[in-house]
Amino acid sequence: MKRLYGALGILLLLGLWELGHRAYGALVLPGLDDTARALLRLAREGEIGPALAATALHAGAGWLAGAVIGTLAGTASGLRDGLRRMLHPVAIILLGVPAIAWVVLALLWFGGDRAVIFTVAIATGPIVFAAAVQGARSLDGGLARMARAFRAPPSAMVFDVYGPHMLGHLFPALATGFAMSWKVAVMAELLSGAGGIGDGIAGARARVDTAETMAWVVVIVIALILLDHMLLRHLRTKLERWRDDEGAAEP
Repeated sequence: MKRLYGALGILLLLGLWELGHRAYGALVLPGLDDTARALLRLAREGEIGPALAATALHAGAGWLAGAVIGTLAGTASGLRDGLRRMLHPVAIILLGVPAIAWVVLALLWFGGDRAVIFTVAIATGPIVFAAAVQGARSLDGGLARMARAFRAPPSAMVFDVYGPHMLGHLFPALATGFAMSWKVAVMAELLSGAGGIGDGIAGARARVDTAETMAWVVVIVIALILLDHMLLRHLRTKLERWRDDEGAAEP
């Protein structure tokens, strides 16, 4: 039933797309057939694979950098009030700066691929930071003391005591940041000319080829949907199973 509703939603969106095309013309919104032909042409010419790989590299590297820095800084801030009071305003300021502004600054500072990766990291890191702070502040001190009293090894403290709790707070932020990283990467590529899907959109815009622009949009949407179903949903199911097991074990 869920899949049926999902299919109905997609059909509704496609129907609205076609109505918009007929109302405003191909220059504003290309038809489904024109977009499909542009998509097939890009596939035949071998442009989709390299563009997807470049965007995945930019998005993945930036997301990983933001996730590591945000997790470490957020966890430390959650455990130390002084550090939290110092870094919290910085995170708010970083979140308040539009991603487009970071792109322009990164182009002036670095240029090329590094500008894209930096922009993704600076846009996603504060989100992970906030989640890590919340997770660290809500750690169960009694459980940790009990584990230390039973002389639990450091690996057990990390993977069995602290890890699952922190993951419960971090996973939604990491998943949100992962999806955002692709969008930010495409925008940064469009302005920087660093390759990838954004560069393909920039080329289509320069040629005033709306059908090809929409074809690239379809590519990025399909990529995100596949990543959500193949990776994020699988990880989310495992996390929910751990939570269910934890709840069942409680008296």
